[in-house]
Amino acid sequence: MDIKDTARPLDGAGISAFLRSLPARPLLLGLGEARHFVVDMGELRNEIFRHLVEHEGYRSFAIESDCLMGLVVDAYVTTGAGTLDDVMERGFSHNFGAAPGNRELVRWMRAYNEEHDEKLRFFGFDGPLEYWAASPRQALTGLHDLLDGPLRCSRESLDALLGPDEPWSNEAAAMDPSQSIGRSAEAQALRLIADDLVALLDMQAPGLSAEDRERAALYGRTATGLLRYHYWMADTSPDRWTRLSALRDAMMAANLRAIAERGPALVFSHNLHLQRNKSLMPFGDQALEWWSAGAITGTYLGDRYAFLASVLGTVGGDTPPPDTVEGILSTLPWDHSLLDARRLAEVITKPALRVSHDFAYFPLDPAHLGLIDGIVFLKEPVTEPVNQA
Repeated sequence: MDIKDTARPLDGAGISAFLRSLPARPLLLGLGEARHFVVDMGELRNEIFRHLVEHEGYRSFAIESDCLMGLVVDAYVTTGAGTLDDVMERGFSHNFGAAPGNRELVRWMRAYNEEHDEKLRFFGFDGPLEYWAASPRQALTGLHDLLDGPLRCSRESLDALLGPDEPWSNEAAAMDPSQSIGRSAEAQALRLIADDLVALLDMQAPGLSAEDRERAALYGRTATGLLRYHYWMADTSPDRWTRLSALRDAMMAANLRAIAERGPALVFSHNLHLQRNKSLMPFGDQALEWWSAGAITGTYLGDRYAFLASVLGTVGGDTPPPDTVEGILSTLPWDHSLLDARRLAEVITKPALRVSHDFAYFPLDPAHLGLIDGIVFLKEPVTEPVNQA
């Protein structure tokens, strides 16, 4: 069997054929990025999503962006609230709102919803964090406001315990645990309050509308997740960064499982978050290792979770050696290809691991081909010079 026998051009027909090849219809189809801000990848993702909506019944899109900020985008695409410019500014974290592909996706989703009764939904599934973390104010007060008594504390008492947002969002606390307020008396009290509010949500769920239940559950997951993350930001043990990394992916996974209840959905994120294997990352003199969001999600969903990893060929002047997976795939005749990863693993034997000169690109580890359902290969992608802060 030749590698061409495992590959086809990346188009709508190929995506539908890929879905039919899976053991079950996925509730979540993960489409991974090997590098953020690849122009071609954003365009291909949009084409894939349009095909999934028009031919495969998909109605939800999720992206590696702040789950609370994503509410702004969802309101726009479902009801037209706000303007496109404002939504791109306030509805994305990590500067993803500056990516042209994301703007076009949001514009298209809004246009689709204006013409159809069954609405497309937009979700962010990352926590409100990136090493440092946001204040839990929006999540806690939002949950509090959706519930009836008996409440553990008043809104005024909650605001007093939260205090100003700046100490919570202090970026210096990421590297200096002593600057974190995550183990203060106020933070500890807030963790108990959050726990009580989440329990109260379960008790009052029958009296809430479906929309309010969904929103309250998101607030509850986010509040407890943020307070847990802040607690471990104040930790001084050698395991601090491993724990923080794992907590972030666990928050992502909890959001993904909630999104799966509305499935099927296309999920767009970095390969490292969607992969089924453990994440490994050098960090100073440490080697961090934790289970990714995809691994956690796949554990719960089984074959109702599928993962397409993206792989890049020549990036700028960085051409992959011919004995790497990327080098082998560069011999395919198409600019954009879709491959069966497990069949590919049977065809290529002992490929070398690519060492990329692009610090933002994470090459595919060929040892993990058996844990990937499919590969999206871009032979010569164009990257966007966007500030990734």
